[in-house]
Amino acid sequence: MNRRKVFGAFVAIFLIAYFLPLSNPKITDAIIEAFKMLQWYARNHTLACVVPALFIAGAITTFLSKDAVLRHLGPTANKVEAYSVASVSGTVLAVCSCSVLPMFAGIYRVGAGLGPAATFLYAGPAINILALFLTARVLGFQIGLARALGAIVFGIVIGLTMAIIFNKDEAVRAAQVEQDGPEQKPRRSLWQTVLYFTCMMGFLVFSDWYNPGDVSVVTTSGSTIQANLLQETRDEIVVQVKQPAGEHAIGDKLTIVKSNIVSMTDRGGWVMAVFHAKWYLAATMGLAVLVMVCRWFERDEIREWMNNTWEFAQLLVPLLFGGVFVVGFLGALLPDEQVATLVGDNSLRANAIASVIGCLFYFATLTEIPILQALMEHGMHEGPALALLLAGPALSLPSLLVIRTVVGSAKTLVFTLLVIVMATGVGLAYGAYV
Repeated sequence: MNRRKVFGAFVAIFLIAYFLPLSNPKITDAIIEAFKMLQWYARNHTLACVVPALFIAGAITTFLSKDAVLRHLGPTANKVEAYSVASVSGTVLAVCSCSVLPMFAGIYRVGAGLGPAATFLYAGPAINILALFLTARVLGFQIGLARALGAIVFGIVIGLTMAIIFNKDEAVRAAQVEQDGPEQKPRRSLWQTVLYFTCMMGFLVFSDWYNPGDVSVVTTSGSTIQANLLQETRDEIVVQVKQPAGEHAIGDKLTIVKSNIVSMTDRGGWVMAVFHAKWYLAATMGLAVLVMVCRWFERDEIREWMNNTWEFAQLLVPLLFGGVFVVGFLGALLPDEQVATLVGDNSLRANAIASVIGCLFYFATLTEIPILQALMEHGMHEGPALALLLAGPALSLPSLLVIRTVVGSAKTLVFTLLVIVMATGVGLAYGAYV
């Protein structure tokens, strides 16, 4: 099977290299934009987000008690408890989908039921308290409230539906987990394990702490631009205009070379205060983890932890990077104005298109809000806007590639269809209401 996958990858790369029309300016520009997005992802999300999540996934597989996972999140666990724990994770973690993916893979491998794991997968990035409040403030209270209620209900309904559809597969998997035999007595007490994982999660939350991106940029030409920071590479930033400035209208995206920036200041507030101190806070959590590992863990356990982390890295990182590159390429071929024309009414087609776009494109934490604001300025209807908000943060092409590797094609397809159908239906109903 692995040989067929490798051969398929070789054929795909060959065909793309053979037929790609590089003389077309749109294609060459899209390739450059794809590399810019990949650099942005590498600079802003890999070290601060993906790497800590991989270590946590490895730790879950190595140190988390299988009996505890089965008791609280397993296929036969109390459903109220299992789905409550899984759905509330977003308010605690407040991280993007690329952070949730390794942890989803970890708890699923240890023995979590497909239903609770799917709820965790959706709810982790979707139920983000700051994003929900920011949606209400920027886009309106009604759509903010609808997003909050929709995200909570979606996570539980999707998880329960996945568990029902794949009930037979889950029964076989649960029996297989039970056959693995009783696990060895834990080498640490419960409070030590809880403290260790709490500090690990604390490191991830602080290192991946979101930046609302509300900035004021002064350029060498003397103009001051109030904007949202969408993307930053080594040499440039991409911003979206919030207030008219000269020839720039609200919603316009500008690429500014860093050498042309005199100053760039943020709006402040407690969120930005934490953001500016995030590496000090993350370092404190990291130091605590290091002390605990040195004092409480044996060398063979640490070696197994590193091996499991490396296994997850080999499995997930190429898919994440490849997916981000493809999303950057496709995004450059679909400008906001063109997308807005496809979702300018509250038809079934418009809501379905918004849901599919949300499931394919990658949105870092909070960036979906200014992007959606620009689309609505260009004429996007509120129904499709809510559909995109419900589908976007939880799924993307990179995450779909990873989910398929963890649970298989059939479960990934059903999970994606559930998100698209539910987001489309809710968007259609909300659009008719407003």
